[in-house]
Amino acid sequence: MMRSIRVYLIPLFIFCWASLAQAAQLPDFKELVKDTSPAVVNISTIQAAEEGQAHPFGQFRGPNGEEIPEIFRHFFQFPDSEKGPRRKSPQSLGSGFIISKDGYVLTNHHVVDGADKVMVRLNDRRVMEAEVVGSDKRADIALLKLDAKNLPTVKVGRSSRLEVGEWVLAIGSPFGFDYSVTAGIVSAKERALANETYVPFIQTDVAINPGNSGGPLFNLDGEVVGVNSQIYTRSGGFMGLSFAIPIDVAMEVADQLKDKGFVTRGWLGVIIQEVNKDLAESFGLDKPAGALVAKVLPGSPAEAAGLREGDVILKFNNVPVILSSDLPHQVGRVKPGANAKVSVMRNGQRRNITVTIGELPDERSLAQNNSTKKEKSNGNRLNLVVAELDEARKDKWNLTSGVVVRRVLKGAASDAGLMVGDVITMLNGKRINTVADLDKVADDLPVNRAVPMRIVRRGSPLFIPLKLKP
Repeated sequence: MMRSIRVYLIPLFIFCWASLAQAAQLPDFKELVKDTSPAVVNISTIQAAEEGQAHPFGQFRGPNGEEIPEIFRHFFQFPDSEKGPRRKSPQSLGSGFIISKDGYVLTNHHVVDGADKVMVRLNDRRVMEAEVVGSDKRADIALLKLDAKNLPTVKVGRSSRLEVGEWVLAIGSPFGFDYSVTAGIVSAKERALANETYVPFIQTDVAINPGNSGGPLFNLDGEVVGVNSQIYTRSGGFMGLSFAIPIDVAMEVADQLKDKGFVTRGWLGVIIQEVNKDLAESFGLDKPAGALVAKVLPGSPAEAAGLREGDVILKFNNVPVILSSDLPHQVGRVKPGANAKVSVMRNGQRRNITVTIGELPDERSLAQNNSTKKEKSNGNRLNLVVAELDEARKDKWNLTSGVVVRRVLKGAASDAGLMVGDVITMLNGKRINTVADLDKVADDLPVNRAVPMRIVRRGSPLFIPLKLKP
């Protein structure tokens, strides 16, 4: 009997021990939350209603003229009476955190954008109006200032030291629920998002919802490592993909906003594209990596330094460029006027080029115009009908050389995806100025090996891999 009891108890003991060991490995966030919450704030904005402005829901009565119940008035922010316009009440839009005892607060640009007044509610329930020192749309960072002293502050960490799989914690006001705490892990680093060129986002699985924007992302040491900014969602709610601005980037922006009220960024002046497997082979690379220069902008730092279309940028300031999206935020963080080292692959050989970085312009104007010359059928192996470049296209797309594709016949060019209207400007590393140039280069192309062809399609330059079959 005792033997059978021991047989049952041993597995139970092992199970309990394993459960306790696992629980011991999970982080305890209690002290972290107590220590950091006082420096986290809720941010709301006020916008004045214009004279005679109607409520977006029109009349404030039901379909049969009955009065709207009070609960729905509150939810939809109906006025208490129908007499004239009123000032909109504060809207709980986001979160922020205090970075200095004299009242500097960091949040997102989109939280305060367009506000007439910005109100900040502290952990001790004090409410203060904040001055917007500066705001940067490109990084989605805004710096606020409170007229106060001896405020609690966060500890600012280093996002560059974060590792994938590391525990992180967010504090914010999702849907207006103040000081909500959620936790998760770092899912990825240096994540590029569409239309967000200058921020290498931290991806996490921390539950983030509307109202968390601008709030802090902490590591287990209680240091801020990111500013919660956006989520990926198809439903409007959290789906396990949250993105934070690295605190290293946010503090660089905040320092510039504090010093001069605006942000300057480095500018190289190239249009780049991703390097896929076939392009990597055509450029003599061991694997797909780097940023392929599809166009060097006229008058840019890249042009002055001698960068060329067809160069593959492999390193910038000794930092590897794995994806083309890695390059813009690396360049953007360099101070205009500083020198940068660029390592490129050109015609199968590595070269090091020093570039004096320029200042990113607010708007880039590219010349736009258009024209026509005689068509000529190629006697080469590309099976293309091309024409000399007309003046209209030269002006419209700011081109100096190339030939226009008039017809694509079955063959290597059609397999590569060439289209009527494309302008071929380079083939296998050689400039194409005339139809005769294309014929000559095409005749010397290797068989069964991809070579790069640079084209301009509807004004956008890109490289495509071309492979001739025997």
